[in-house]
Amino acid sequence: MASTHVLQDTASIPGGKYRETIAAPELTAGERRTQLRQRLFALLGGLVVVIALSVAAYWYFVGSHYVSTDNAYVDASTAQITPRIEGTLASVPAYDTQHVKRGDILAIVDPTDAKVALAQAQANFAQAQQHVSQFFANTDAAAAQVAARRGDLARAEMDYQRRASLASTGAVSGDELTTARNDLQTAQSGLTQAINQLASQRAMIAGSDAAHNPEVLAAKAALEKAQLDLDRTVIRAPINGVVAQNTAQVGQHVAPGASLMSVVPVAQAYVNANFKESQLARVRMGQPVTLTSDLYGSSIVFHGRVVGIGGGTGAAFSVIPAQNATGNWIKVVQRLPVRIALDPNELAAHPLRVGLSMNAEIKIAD
Repeated sequence: MASTHVLQDTASIPGGKYRETIAAPELTAGERRTQLRQRLFALLGGLVVVIALSVAAYWYFVGSHYVSTDNAYVDASTAQITPRIEGTLASVPAYDTQHVKRGDILAIVDPTDAKVALAQAQANFAQAQQHVSQFFANTDAAAAQVAARRGDLARAEMDYQRRASLASTGAVSGDELTTARNDLQTAQSGLTQAINQLASQRAMIAGSDAAHNPEVLAAKAALEKAQLDLDRTVIRAPINGVVAQNTAQVGQHVAPGASLMSVVPVAQAYVNANFKESQLARVRMGQPVTLTSDLYGSSIVFHGRVVGIGGGTGAAFSVIPAQNATGNWIKVVQRLPVRIALDPNELAAHPLRVGLSMNAEIKIAD
């Protein structure tokens, strides 16, 4: 490597002597590139360290206080609309996507048969009332018969005793005495029969008046059932919500329990967020949650609270649950549903629908 000698004027230096200095050697192109790479790698390494420290600091001070998932969906306690009587649909005013309020008419079953059954029940109820009223009248008549038979018995006893006292004197024949005895026995039997008849009539009305007699009550229950069946020909919305899955058609013959449609209470929607089991150690009831939906995007933020954690994983409640005792078992991270209640005011301002995707983030520490 060549070097350059430089003569420096040392007149100003004490002694007035010249001093020779040697300049730094010049670097080759390869050496300059090597030196540049070393500086860049040092800079990159420092940058990586700074990023790592920043990430660690963010995780320690912020990230560790939250758990999040995009495996979350809107859900609601949907009301299944089913008829409670058998019949033919005469009208179906409800349609899919319709907003309905509690009590609104969704469908009407032909009420003809129910009206006929109601008329028959009304007639049976009136007949039962008359029948029971007759029971009370018969009881009064039976009581009068008992009084009459008592009088007959008293007269028969007096007649027999009078003839029996005269029989020893010969003033009364034996036939007359026998006849008087027979009359006495007949009067006694008549009184016994009248008393039994009275007891029988009283047993039919015992413990109640005409309005609360079992026969009247049974007829009244049948009448109320007929009236209820007539009322049930009009199928109404049990809750406020949106009509969905409407399969009802005019002229369709329906049976009790057959599904006609659903009413989804969108104002009471909640979110089921499926978190990994490793994320749930610090999740507690009441913790605040922020959510965004794919429907509105990240510009609309929903706020909610944790109201419950599922009792089991989806795999545990599946139709064919996994048999983890088999020899070819492979561990899979499981998820548990976390139920999140939404702010009703935010839900009213930005309605959601069942099944929509959500992103949920729970604040698990202050």
